[in-house]
Amino acid sequence: MDLLGYVLTAFVFVVSIAYLYLRSRHNYWRDRGIPYARGKPHLFMGHMEQFSTKHGSYINQEIYQDLKSRGEAFGGISFFFLPGLMVVDPELVKTILVKDFNVFHDRGVFNDAKSDPLSAHLFALEGPEWRVLRQKLTPTFTSGRMKQMFGTIQQVAQEFLKYMNENCHREMEMKDVLARFTTDVIGTCAFGIECNTLKNPDSEFLKYGNKVFEQDTVLMVKFVFATVFKGLAKRIGVKLTDEGVERFFLQVVRDTVQYREMNNVQRNDFMNLLLQIKNKGYLDERDIGANDNLKGETAMTLNELAAQVFVFFLAGFETSSTTMNFCLYELAKNPDIQERLREEIERGVEEHGGQVTYEMVMNNQYLDNVINETLRKYPPIESLSRVPIRDYTIPGTKHVIPKDTLVQLPVYAIQRDPEFYPEPDQFNPDRFLPEEVKQRHPYVFLPFGEGPRICIGLRFGMMQAKLGLITLLRNFRFSPSSQTPSEFVFDPKSFILSPSTGNYLKIDKL
Repeated sequence: MDLLGYVLTAFVFVVSIAYLYLRSRHNYWRDRGIPYARGKPHLFMGHMEQFSTKHGSYINQEIYQDLKSRGEAFGGISFFFLPGLMVVDPELVKTILVKDFNVFHDRGVFNDAKSDPLSAHLFALEGPEWRVLRQKLTPTFTSGRMKQMFGTIQQVAQEFLKYMNENCHREMEMKDVLARFTTDVIGTCAFGIECNTLKNPDSEFLKYGNKVFEQDTVLMVKFVFATVFKGLAKRIGVKLTDEGVERFFLQVVRDTVQYREMNNVQRNDFMNLLLQIKNKGYLDERDIGANDNLKGETAMTLNELAAQVFVFFLAGFETSSTTMNFCLYELAKNPDIQERLREEIERGVEEHGGQVTYEMVMNNQYLDNVINETLRKYPPIESLSRVPIRDYTIPGTKHVIPKDTLVQLPVYAIQRDPEFYPEPDQFNPDRFLPEEVKQRHPYVFLPFGEGPRICIGLRFGMMQAKLGLITLLRNFRFSPSSQTPSEFVFDPKSFILSPSTGNYLKIDKL
């Protein structure tokens, strides 16, 4: 046999082995007698075959509905060629997030502090590293700390109102404007820097912030590789953070830290609190008592601080702006709800001496209901993920979830399930009246996650979204325009739930 024949034979052999291996991965759950999603998985993409043209929320909703229609509490899926498990039953969701959190405390998100420093943030860290950091950071998000930052956010809200008064026409695209507002808020609170994106839409903060949420085929291949071969990915230095994004945020943090430490700058913002943790390992003054057990901990490095500021910035600007955007869209389509909310806001302002105070913003029940209904229809993160740290037998069954298997909790699909929310496509804030909430399983509303790993910035995100909406609704009335879509389609290129088009609304000054 000549050389070409040997090469062809070897090639066919390798391809055959690869094919059989990939097929065996897709048969993983069936071979173990575990229910699995119907439909033949794509050889390389599995059940994610349409991810480049279809947002993950739609794909996971179809799988969820398929499993639920067959009465399954869970089912196997192929996440690309990785065996994964989707949870359908809310009680099992509760077990994973809370009861057996000691097994499921990790998200399975790749991070590498050495090669990809901005990836080593609270959202991605695992095990003991996550526990220690969460403990250090928790005091930065108390209601007292939020109240201290409220005035800073109010100042940005006043600039926002000024911008709206000067620029609002009969019709305006709100998605971009709201992203600029929340960029200015979180830029001020996380970095202590006036980003001025309302005045300068080409701001680098907004540019690089948006870039993080863009996904493409190359990034997805790197993500899958890093998920499957974590050890190897770390050894060869795989980076999931864009080089330009990393360079920009690390430089901004270095410059800010250097300036503050040289000039002893004190501000009511996250950076001030993180600098205390960086230098001491805990927050001082009145917070020492709550952190006595952290006094022996090592201080935070500059890169660790940068990673936390980075994730605060991303979570603070994008999720809040999309929530406000979806909320305005629904309020424009439901003028009776918009008017009722406006009346409730004005009543709350009157009860607080004509002032928009922290207490008024955070304790307006109907505003809470409206935002919760928005988060139900449009959860920023469409699925939660967890991975068990050991083989785990699903309660009440003999089925075992192997160690490190990706477990998906499909938030979007659960919150659009008519069993829990009749007429799920209808926008109805009264679903969140106390008596209605009591009748539902508590784990069918999960926009911020739940359990010990619930979103640490929940209170801050709600505060800036509420203050932004109050500022708008007290001064403007919103209604659909000729360009307002009858229904949003979610952008498949975005990791979070984001509309693929702008949100053009008709605006009338009050």
